[in-house]
Amino acid sequence: MSPNKSSTVPAWVDPDDAPDLSAPEWVAKLAAAPVRRGRPRAATRKVSTTIRLDADVLAAFREKGEGWQTRVNAALRDWLKHH
Repeated sequence: MSPNKSSTVPAWVDPDDAPDLSAPEWVAKLAAAPVRRGRPRAATRKVSTTIRLDADVLAAFREKGEGWQTRVNAALRDWLKHH
């Protein structure tokens, strides 16, 4: 069997083609850019906890896919509203 041949030529970029970020116009642009790290803070933060649930209850929430913890939270909130 012959080895695979690359079907695409790698796009090589000459490092000298990159802009000089120490130039005054770039320094000003970078200084003016706001620094945003991570997810924005929520008005009410969630609390990490440990809870023990029956396996069938947990499986029912997980089988619906991602977001199962949010659905558990919504179900508990709904229960609190009605009791």
